[in-house]
Amino acid sequence: MKATIQHQSKTYQVDLSKPIDISMALKSSNKNVNAWYVKKPKIKPIRLGNWIGKVKKGAPVNFNSIKFSPHAHGTHTECVGHITKTFHSINDNLKQFFFVSKLITVAPELQNEDLVISKHQIKCALKNTLPEALIIRTLPNTTSKKSRHYSNTNPPYLLAEAAKYMVELGIKHLLIDLPSIDKEKDGGKLAAHHAFWNTSKLTRYDATITEFIYVPNTIKDGNYLLNLQIAPFDNDASPSKPILYQFEN
Repeated sequence: MKATIQHQSKTYQVDLSKPIDISMALKSSNKNVNAWYVKKPKIKPIRLGNWIGKVKKGAPVNFNSIKFSPHAHGTHTECVGHITKTFHSINDNLKQFFFVSKLITVAPELQNEDLVISKHQIKCALKNTLPEALIIRTLPNTTSKKSRHYSNTNPPYLLAEAAKYMVELGIKHLLIDLPSIDKEKDGGKLAAHHAFWNTSKLTRYDATITEFIYVPNTIKDGNYLLNLQIAPFDNDASPSKPILYQFEN
């Protein structure tokens, strides 16, 4: 199935039968990606008295409960409600799901004892393009990202100047393959989150941040159609499944 997309006076075609999934699956395993000092996710059959919700145990259906944290256990999309006293739901704030996006690859730079992504790096990688969504793949990019435990490792993060620059460009949706766009332990400042949602001025309620994606090395940098799928959780964040489609022209 083909679709025609118009963006900034340009017309693109995409083949919807060729999706590129950049999400990470949630698994009840120690090999599941993990951050923020919580235990692994749990997927277990419901037990009601002697009844166990598992076909192998004699039930007519498999009937599981799932215990996890969207922020700690895999690909998730969050809204400004992640950092505000007032409750805001990602399910209410994200109302459109298709965006012209750009995938860039960045090698975080050493700053003091941290690895960071700067405004200069973002500016150079964008090359004067103005996507609705920006997807950042960091180097080194190995499959170990899909099972890494990030707690107490001080992963790379985004400088607030880079987030502010995205706001200036009008980028509404940011996707990255790290557990957070902010430093793991920053005393609760969350400078890049606040900068991206512009909380000190006109808060960008319709802007989203998606963390813990994984983009294989076989996917080239460039422009894509992004389908940002979320589960309808009434929460600041939801598990999500971002899908890319390559432009054919």
